[in-house]
Amino acid sequence: MFKQAHLYIRGDVIGVGFRAWTKYQAKKTGVCGWVRNVYNHPEIFDSEGGVEVLIQGDNKRIEQMIDLLKEGPPVSRVEAVEVFYEEPKETYKEFEIRR
Repeated sequence: MFKQAHLYIRGDVIGVGFRAWTKYQAKKTGVCGWVRNVYNHPEIFDSEGGVEVLIQGDNKRIEQMIDLLKEGPPVSRVEAVEVFYEEPKETYKEFEIRR
């Protein structure tokens, strides 16, 4: 079943290659969507910012990707991950890093 998850990731996740690592993991896992750094939502992230990720795929791949994002790359420190399942408004054909 095709679904979408929207994630907000807090911790030491900016400036440590988190977005590039996420793109690589998405390719391995077979999910589509995007990742970006976010600095302007202190109500979601602290003053340091965080990472926002949107992933689409089947249930098994989505859950596998969420588990990977909760761990993060070895040079990061993931403190919290909020996951929201949504109805897709558009379909992505690949995974990209957004600015």
